[in-house]
Amino acid sequence: MSTTKKMSVTQLIIITAVNMMGSGIVMLPAKLAQVGGLSIISWLVTAVGSLLLAYAFAKCGMYSQKSGGMDGYAEYTFGKAGNFLCGYSYGISIIIANVAIATSAVGYGATFLGAELTPGMTCLATIAVLWIATLPNFGGPGVTGKLSSITVWGVILPILAMSTVGWFYFSGNLYVANWNVHNLPFGEAATNAITMTLWSFLGLESACANADAVDNPEKSVPTAVLCATALCAVIYIASTNVLFGMLPAAEIEQSSAPFGLAFAHMFGPLAGRVVMGMMTIACMGCLMGWQFTLPNIFKSMVREGFMPSAFAYTNRFGAPAKGMLILTLIQTAMAFMAISPNLNQQFEIPVNLATIANLISYILCMSAVKNILITADKQKEMAFSLFDAAVGGVYSLYAAYASGFEAMTYGSLVVFAGMLFYGDISSRYDLETSKA
Repeated sequence: MSTTKKMSVTQLIIITAVNMMGSGIVMLPAKLAQVGGLSIISWLVTAVGSLLLAYAFAKCGMYSQKSGGMDGYAEYTFGKAGNFLCGYSYGISIIIANVAIATSAVGYGATFLGAELTPGMTCLATIAVLWIATLPNFGGPGVTGKLSSITVWGVILPILAMSTVGWFYFSGNLYVANWNVHNLPFGEAATNAITMTLWSFLGLESACANADAVDNPEKSVPTAVLCATALCAVIYIASTNVLFGMLPAAEIEQSSAPFGLAFAHMFGPLAGRVVMGMMTIACMGCLMGWQFTLPNIFKSMVREGFMPSAFAYTNRFGAPAKGMLILTLIQTAMAFMAISPNLNQQFEIPVNLATIANLISYILCMSAVKNILITADKQKEMAFSLFDAAVGGVYSLYAAYASGFEAMTYGSLVVFAGMLFYGDISSRYDLETSKA
């Protein structure tokens, strides 16, 4: 009998919540300020949708017998083509998302240093941050894990403080004034912020990775995933909405470091600068972790024969060195493509594209829930799980629509490019299957 000590449900909830929070929240108030306090509707819709997705992923993670996480789930319904498309879309979403995280770091870092950056300077700074976050990863997973586990608290501690202490500085009258700053129709206002709120929950699909490390995973994993997602939803809603009762929406919208601005309002300029510094470091740590995860996604696709062997190369420290170089070069090109008049727009473009790419993977996985449960002979769980996956799929389609037609267009082009690539390699799998 194994004597290995396993995690409790509470420990798994904390780990899952920390993995989700990362740096996704730091620039959100500036975007949500374009709507105002009414964006709380977007938060509520996104929270419910994320809970549905989280539950479905928990079921997939427990019962899937295929390797590769989401890629393996999609294979149950769509075969090898689904496996490829899911992994490819998820990998592309992380490539783009990391550009947005780097932009967040630049926004807080520039404000911390008191520097005013032109769009071109912001682009160059974003590229520099991407490479700075990549270089330590050549030392292997030990270096990445240690640094990321420390730096993430630079986001978590200020957000927790804002969610609690911030309410002592809350003005109901100001919140009412900031409720719908541009007098948008109710539905349009809610839809306008859906993409940005969903951005904060991206990563919930990774919450099932620790199933083997917890006692009674069939009950513990869904409990942990749902509780962690609900906990993050409460923290996100509290920490962003308190700002609308503290500062004018126009001031928040123009800020490159909205939480630093709020702490300066509460405790003075020094506190604001400290928070800006903490969040800059946290963004760098989060980015470093994702920059290490990214080439490993493509490395796993090499095992399936989907990607060139260069992505499988690891140096003597166990780091996927060639993959990191190739993917950071791609991100460098994307940073140039995302140049915009101001930093908030430069942040919003990659966020929308990353969300679209990620939603493709979500939709593929929601479609696979039924086959996974049938294969695992879990008929008793079928009815509710199918309902959950169906609503989660509809929510994913709505979130894709809310991303806007420009993001949908570019996202579609990315998927079509993937289809062309798979067509070139599909004979290795599909011809063998058809002959059988």
